[in-house]
Amino acid sequence: MALSVSSNTAAHRASANLSLNQSRLQRSFDRISTGKRLTYAVHVPGSLAVFMNLQATINRMGGAQNNVEDAISFLEIQDGMLDSVGKIIDRMSELKGLSTHDLIKSAQNRASYNNELRDLQAQFYDISQMKFNGVSQFAGHIKEDGADASGQAVFGGAGQLSDKDNTLNIYTSAEGAEGSKVSVHKSVLLSDLTFITAFDNDGGRKSVGCKTCPAGGELEARNNGDGNETTPFTATFATQSGGNFLSLEDISVGVTAHALENVAFLRAQDGGVHLRLAFNSDSLVSQKSIMRAALGRMIDVDMAEETTNLTKHSVLSQSAESVISQANSHTDIDLMLPR
Repeated sequence: MALSVSSNTAAHRASANLSLNQSRLQRSFDRISTGKRLTYAVHVPGSLAVFMNLQATINRMGGAQNNVEDAISFLEIQDGMLDSVGKIIDRMSELKGLSTHDLIKSAQNRASYNNELRDLQAQFYDISQMKFNGVSQFAGHIKEDGADASGQAVFGGAGQLSDKDNTLNIYTSAEGAEGSKVSVHKSVLLSDLTFITAFDNDGGRKSVGCKTCPAGGELEARNNGDGNETTPFTATFATQSGGNFLSLEDISVGVTAHALENVAFLRAQDGGVHLRLAFNSDSLVSQKSIMRAALGRMIDVDMAEETTNLTKHSVLSQSAESVISQANSHTDIDLMLPR
């Protein structure tokens, strides 16, 4: 081999190998310190693109899960209020019996019962105005889904009309508006507690439960079935303090029973939606777990393999440094030639 002092090929090659081993060693450091196989786009570009899409989907699922949990909280609070409404209606029915079905009750006793009935009606109104994080728990005017803002949300029971309902759409998938959604009902409490009361021609009072009465407003006259024309008007159990309260003479046990039946329907409606949201929540948890596992298989580093690589690249780097030192000393032989 020719001797030369201007070019040290061996040292150049050793230096190039040292640089390569140092780069691989640094990559092993990055992977072990972060626990990720994908630390830079240059490493595995195709896998990085898939990783970012999966991560974004998982994040959107987390948002959908939060929406579902908030909706469940909304329904739980609403159901608790409806439970209180049912208890109040039970008490009203009891007051009706205590006041009108007991002959030994004096006028003052009946006045006391009527005072309690007025307080219960005010409590109904207070409940109907309650909000959850600034959002009304119960339906008043229809406006959330773009329906006529001047229209009333009207209780229809099993025949509930969509244009007289009031619902909030909860998106329950990573696709947002394009994916699945659940309609959460804002219970039609005011209409549920509204009924028809009327006087017939001979002066008798007649109260009839109403399934499709708006919360206030006039109704047309109708025949009560015995040939006498009645002029009905709507009245509601929920009355603001200082308003026109109903007395025990204005209602019947049948009306309170019908109101209680309506409240039970609303609670069952909430229960069905609550159950569906619970299944959606379980599904989202399962999907997130599976997708996280898939993401882990794609980007997580194999610590055993990478530790082995770290040791190998460390040894090779030290070897390259030693070779460079020896290659640089090889030129001393050229300088030792006799003159």
